Amino acid sequence: MTLLAGSLPTPLVEVADERLARHGVRLLLKRDDLAHPLLPGNKFRKLNPNLAAAVAAGHDTLLTFGGAYSNHLRATAAAGRLLGLRTVGVVRGDELAGRPLNDSLAGAAADGMRLHFLDRAAYRRKTEPGVLAPLLERYGPAHVVPEGGSDPAAVRGCAELGREIGAAADVVAVACGTGGTLAGLAAGLPPPARAVGIAVLRGGFLAGEVLRLQGDAFGGRRGDWRVEDRFHGGGFARTTPALDAFADDFAARHREALEGRDLERVYVAKALHAVFRLAGEGAFTPGTRVAAVITG
Repeated sequence: MTLLAGSLPTPLVEVADERLARHGVRLLLKRDDLAHPLLPGNKFRKLNPNLAAAVAAGHDTLLTFGGAYSNHLRATAAAGRLLGLRTVGVVRGDELAGRPLNDSLAGAAADGMRLHFLDRAAYRRKTEPGVLAPLLERYGPAHVVPEGGSDPAAVRGCAELGREIGAAADVVAVACGTGGTLAGLAAGLPPPARAVGIAVLRGGFLAGEVLRLQGDAFGGRRGDWRVEDRFHGGGFARTTPALDAFADDFAARHREALEGRDLERVYVAKALHAVFRLAGEGAFTPGTRVAAVITG
């Protein structure tokens, strides 16, 4: 059941870049940012199954979780507005409650999302009854969407991403926050294609999360995939001068392929930067076609 109409399949566009060409690598951009104007890429693929489940169960409220710069919170708020559903966003860090809202949270609030700031210790236990029950008591019955929208239904929705790319690429790189997109993408890719998840936050735990999500969605590990933990730039929503310079340069070189858009910095820039660094390390054999997923 699909509630929000999107533009699928999204385009797969090859771009010429001499920095990769010298290593024999061809680059394709999977423009999942064009899936929906308000719910780009993986957010559209992950949220639609959850929206359908919420409506089927008779809920009129979505309650979900995210950090201060969460694209997922912003997308959930937009989806709720489009479908006439109330939305509640539980934000990591109660110290943010008294500060001006950043663009992500301000956008979510403008779409009608009620923001609830939770201290970081409680946030780590957000799925436990002792934390979740008071939230539902305060805001009323709701369909609970996990952080990043990553649950079995969302993972199965993201498998379509791998099927769309099909045999057009040998390696597919995607940024990872919670692991749901990588879990589905890898399951949908046909052999011998493989997926590489670029972790955008520190901790080294994402491989375990991807394995858990695939187990919940498919009963076990699916596809050929791995997680790279070296390219997070210091942590979630953190950046470095090298990463910023790369993002600016890539957007300038490939303005036509990106339709004049800047590179999204929290996820997409890190994934593309990782592809270029991996190519420089000799991670791809000459002739490899690498597709990078542009998620937003």
